[in-house]
Amino acid sequence: MGLTEWAYSLSESMLSEPLPRRWSHSLGVAKRARSLSPILGSDADLLEAAAVLHDVGYSPSIATTGFHPLDGARFLRDQEGADERVVRLVAHHSCALLEAEERGLRHELETEFALERPELVDALIVSDMTTTPDGGHTTPAARLDEIVQRYGPDTIVGRFIQRAAPEIYAANERVERRLTAALDQPM
Repeated sequence: MGLTEWAYSLSESMLSEPLPRRWSHSLGVAKRARSLSPILGSDADLLEAAAVLHDVGYSPSIATTGFHPLDGARFLRDQEGADERVVRLVAHHSCALLEAEERGLRHELETEFALERPELVDALIVSDMTTTPDGGHTTPAARLDEIVQRYGPDTIVGRFIQRAAPEIYAANERVERRLTAALDQPM
């Protein structure tokens, strides 16, 4: 079984029954990651695997800290022996260090999991932040608004996502520039 097939199977087993909406979102994030393949080269499968697994830490069977990037990355590393780069992407997806800081877990996240290449981090941010909770396509602005509305502006998640907004917009701009340049290249 290849990396992406394994990732889809694992994510489905962890999310589809207890959290069907989260599973739909994960499928949408993976679809968006696939659409970025022109700028990913040999890392396209790696990003798609991380995308479909990025929210596995929400699974009730493995949630321990309540911080899904950390719980998911630890599970993938410790229980599944997953590819180290996939684990790092899951650990740091969508500006997770800022949320970890809000939760008092930044030191743990930083010391346990190194950052992946910035281009891949950007691509995963964009994949997640342009996908609705039901797996549809959206804009970063609409996604950020939805998250603040769903959680509330004064909650941990609400505060974190508002702090992360400038980096999310910047990542989206970097990815869009790279995608435009890649698609403008003659064959």
